[in-house]
Amino acid sequence: MSLTVRIDPHVHSDASYDAHDPVELILEQAAEIGLDAVVITDHDVIHESVRAAELAPMYGLVGIPGVEVSTADGHLLALGVREMPPRRAPMKETIEWVRDRGGVAIIPHPFQRSRHGIRKKRLQGVEPDAIEVYNSWLFTGWKNRRARRFARSGGYPGVAGSDAHKVGYVGRAYTEIDIPDVQRVGLTADVILDAIRDGATRVEGRRTPIPTSARHYAGAGLRKSGYFAKLGVRKSGSVAKTGVVQAARTLYRVSPFSR
Repeated sequence: MSLTVRIDPHVHSDASYDAHDPVELILEQAAEIGLDAVVITDHDVIHESVRAAELAPMYGLVGIPGVEVSTADGHLLALGVREMPPRRAPMKETIEWVRDRGGVAIIPHPFQRSRHGIRKKRLQGVEPDAIEVYNSWLFTGWKNRRARRFARSGGYPGVAGSDAHKVGYVGRAYTEIDIPDVQRVGLTADVILDAIRDGATRVEGRRTPIPTSARHYAGAGLRKSGYFAKLGVRKSGSVAKTGVVQAARTLYRVSPFSR
């Protein structure tokens, strides 16, 4: 008997220069739409991804840190690492660096030059653990099909990721992984990463019907409003607490009983 796990391995938080939403909101959205894990893969920074991985169990998710690192040959997803890989190093060396630390190296949106995807001629001699064969940010589908053909010809596992830069796009594409002889209580990041290496993956990334999209994004919008409302309450409480403390200190300084 196998366990089917759903993971979005390519999501950006507000730690990326071109994204907008905090990891708490992304985790909440991922849990709400039925994912088992979501990997925050910010551009060349990893601190928020590590924090998200630590927070994930609070949302019923498996925590997996990661990053989208800029190599000399294009972007690379490094899943399962907790420190930044070297930037601008050759992709082959970066892949080895990731593997040496127990991570999984995935080439995202290959051939998409405008988005720093690796070119075909630079793939020679590069041996990733998997290829992103469906990226929901690619609207025409041609580059996705090309990536899928390349992965099949090279025998690489294929994964799908939303590449979400806004919370409403989380899970628009995701990867299904069949893991034998594992119960949900025993599901860990290492188990998921091993299954990706083994190629036990299925790609899910269809264009969502408009009514479903509307409900999906409306739900994300409500969660976003709720999140910032709660954040505002916490901040207001913090400000109020600070004011009380400052007032108490002032009173202490001017009180005759403080001398």
